[in-house]
Amino acid sequence: MNRTDASPLIVVMGVSGSGKTTVGTALAAELGVPFMDADDLHPAANVAKMAAGHPLNDDDRWPWLARVGAELSRAEGTGLVIACSALKRAYREAILAVEPRARFVELDGSRELLVSRMAYRRGHFMPVSLLDSQLATLEPLAADEPGVTVSLDSLAGPTELAAEAARLLAG
Repeated sequence: MNRTDASPLIVVMGVSGSGKTTVGTALAAELGVPFMDADDLHPAANVAKMAAGHPLNDDDRWPWLARVGAELSRAEGTGLVIACSALKRAYREAILAVEPRARFVELDGSRELLVSRMAYRRGHFMPVSLLDSQLATLEPLAADEPGVTVSLDSLAGPTELAAEAARLLAG
């Protein structure tokens, strides 16, 4: 992974429905490190806002992104894979400001695939109606950012996608 230590600090990023939690869990298993979902770090007000169908604004996100970076920093000795949307470069920079060793894995898929995935998901606070706002907000991972992009459109399963992410990160 081009790191001097064996403790990867990975953010699996993408829009809702991209499989951040599923692929992130598989990637954590592949790398032998713990997994965490950044959704669990949202304050209750953010969850309520999204559940009501309202997108978060940046003022809602900054404290949450700082918590994501802090969790990565705390995991320096064990490593960590954390699922976090990190849709904008500024959001990724906020995470990197707290934990500069973090690397990103962007899960990239077509709108049609994402909608079909979200339609089958049960008990999640993010409604399908917010997908378009997330796609409009998304700034794909740039070549000068620390990370890799994995395409979901191959329809590979989570284990295969995680293996591909690990291979790209190691490259």
